[in-house]
Amino acid sequence: MNIKQLYQKFLECNSIIDIDSRSISKGSIFFAIKGENFDGNKFANEALDKGAKMAVIDSDDINFNNNSNIIKVDDSLKTLQDLALFHRKSVKSKIIAITGSNGKTTTKELIHSILSTSYKTISTDGNFNNHIGVPLSLLKIKDGAEFSVIELGANNFGEINFLSKITEPDYGYITNFGKAHLEGFKNISGVIKGKTELYNWLIENDKTLILNYDDPEQLKFKSSNHFSFGSKLNSKHVFETIDSKNVTVKCDGIVYKTNLYGDYNFSNICCAISIGLEFGIKPKLIQEKLKYYSSKNNRSELIKINNKNIVLDAYNANPTSVEFAIKSFIKNKGTKAIVLGDMFELGENSAIEHKKIIDITDELNIDRCIFIGEEFFKLKQDSVKNIFFKTKQDFYELGDIIKEENILIKGSRGMQMEGVLKNNMIWKYL
Repeated sequence: MNIKQLYQKFLECNSIIDIDSRSISKGSIFFAIKGENFDGNKFANEALDKGAKMAVIDSDDINFNNNSNIIKVDDSLKTLQDLALFHRKSVKSKIIAITGSNGKTTTKELIHSILSTSYKTISTDGNFNNHIGVPLSLLKIKDGAEFSVIELGANNFGEINFLSKITEPDYGYITNFGKAHLEGFKNISGVIKGKTELYNWLIENDKTLILNYDDPEQLKFKSSNHFSFGSKLNSKHVFETIDSKNVTVKCDGIVYKTNLYGDYNFSNICCAISIGLEFGIKPKLIQEKLKYYSSKNNRSELIKINNKNIVLDAYNANPTSVEFAIKSFIKNKGTKAIVLGDMFELGENSAIEHKKIIDITDELNIDRCIFIGEEFFKLKQDSVKNIFFKTKQDFYELGDIIKEENILIKGSRGMQMEGVLKNNMIWKYL
């Protein structure tokens, strides 16, 4: 069966794809995806029993009893990716691709929020931004969608280029270049090389680059087909900061207020506003949308309980985002405590980068620093200000030690630092 024929099957299955047999939509087409610790082929019959109309499999080792609803292919994942590309070529939606080390999801959601005021717009669910998530996101684009905002993630070279070929974006933006996924990219130069694969693809295919002129690396990618924003006067859309706590910016004399915390969100907001202006959305509509937009899912959430101001930024972390978060946090008035969890995927740089974060906190006006995780614990030092715990449970069992008025909580996704609010002395104290 070729891709064109499979695409007809996809349409017959209500254009719904499932890859998890535990949550099957009636009439869907199930793709049996294999991973390091699982084999979706083993669950194809279960998916059909639960309501899937068809299943795409790539195994010769499992007996499917000549089921006519089973479609055998050489590689289920590649077939899923090929199907996504075929679908992308079939829809009229303009696609905006977003990548970068930090702020991808927030920027994606801001863009979606603004564009949806005037256009039928879809965006990537959550952080479905890898070689599986991107195809699934593309296959959700329906007829009539005018814009699709697709997040592209990567932890090694070649991945952004690969995802760009599947997505075929009309526009692309890189949020920033930070010390993320160093296990694959090795260093900041590697990060830049990996992330700019998006800009290179856009240039090669005569598509539009969205450039932050405040970023010297992005200035290197000026092309005949781009638009820009930033605080520099030579930007097409020039912004200035009015308030960096609850980020408020001004462009062309118009003030845009937000509920987003931290000056590291400045470029995320400016990018979204610029895209809205580029596509003719009235500033008043943008103002209204930003006024009521709030971060969620543990991304720079501001939580105020009694007289405590808590910044819950526990969705993810890398050395760059942690440094940004800390330096923004210390601008708050009153006493301050930070609770930091380990940063993952740093490879051989892990010890160095964790030590740098400790050194940064030592230099700043922070009353109490709590470090949690095996990587931080290896660097344990005798200090009244700094306290180290190997696990969150060790931290929970110590008792009430945080009295400060402002609390920042941050760590890599695997640390699940949001648990600090629910399970330990902070919660009890509040």
